[in-house]
Amino acid sequence: MFKPMAEVAASRTVDLYVDGRLIQANPDQTLALALMEAGVSPIRHTAVSGAPRAPLCLMGVCFDCLVQVDGRANVQACMVKVSAGMRVVLQHGARALEPQA
Repeated sequence: MFKPMAEVAASRTVDLYVDGRLIQANPDQTLALALMEAGVSPIRHTAVSGAPRAPLCLMGVCFDCLVQVDGRANVQACMVKVSAGMRVVLQHGARALEPQA
């Protein structure tokens, strides 16, 4: 009746890039889960102390999984589904402010 999760995950994958490194993930999972399964840790470092952070709540409350996705900074990895060709950059400290137009 139910399929084991390993069978579902192995059935199809998409390629995405994390700091230029190719990883494969199930397109039905969130980016946070894909990063954890690929062994990416920590996900980011805090702006003030530089302390390492990793996904904690996995439901968009804690903001410990912030990453840059396809050029957009401060994206919550737990709230974004994986997509083919996604480019992820891990955030280290405070992000640079973009100039106002």
